[in-house]
Amino acid sequence: MRVKRFKGGRGLDSTEVAKIIADIAVDKKATDIVMLDIREQSVIADYFVICTGSNPRQIQAIASAIEDKLSELGIASRGFEGSAENGWMLLDCGDVIAHVFGPMEREFYRLERLWSAAPTVVYLQ
Repeated sequence: MRVKRFKGGRGLDSTEVAKIIADIAVDKKATDIVMLDIREQSVIADYFVICTGSNPRQIQAIASAIEDKLSELGIASRGFEGSAENGWMLLDCGDVIAHVFGPMEREFYRLERLWSAAPTVVYLQ
């Protein structure tokens, strides 16, 4: 299985980018951080990084920190969906998609169950 390199990403591959995103979530005190390898299940991305922020302010801080770090690394974000106030933000980072949820939204959407065939690469509580 081939892991894709990010253009302009200083030679980083999608696995490294997903780990950077997970590290940012840890630094911003996110909980239930999961990195799913979805390469065998989907063509939309290589990895999902899913985490929970306790409130809208923390959700926004996590998402902003991810955008800032990727920009610093020369990786252009393809955009985002949702809002911190609505309890869910998705950041499309190309071959890695980051989902930042509030606690109720995380329980409601249950992406880990939806993508249960995907191997869990990282899980941090």
